[in-house]
Amino acid sequence: MPYITRDQSGRISGVSDHAEVGVSEEVHADDPELAQFLVDQGLSTPEAIRQRLAESDLQMVRLVDDLIDLLMDKGVIKFTDLPRAAAEKYLHRQVARKRLQANLIIDENDIL
Repeated sequence: MPYITRDQSGRISGVSDHAEVGVSEEVHADDPELAQFLVDQGLSTPEAIRQRLAESDLQMVRLVDDLIDLLMDKGVIKFTDLPRAAAEKYLHRQVARKRLQANLIIDENDIL
């Protein structure tokens, strides 16, 4: 059964699959208020959930890239510290990003 949190007006503001601090109210999975909350969040169908996760995955990839850059800039890690597969993926992404960036540089008379 899902667990929910409520805002100050008593409306559902969050959902979890397990009880935790601040998330202790249990509701039935078919609760109409929960169903409406999921619709409002764009999570009403498995396809919508997959889409949301895919979008989140893309954001997380960028976050990981930025985190690796930061850690290397600060000297916390070196490129050679990365596992080979991770280093190759990171390098491919960096090259692709630089190529894309070079293609986005336009003349001031060009129209985007």
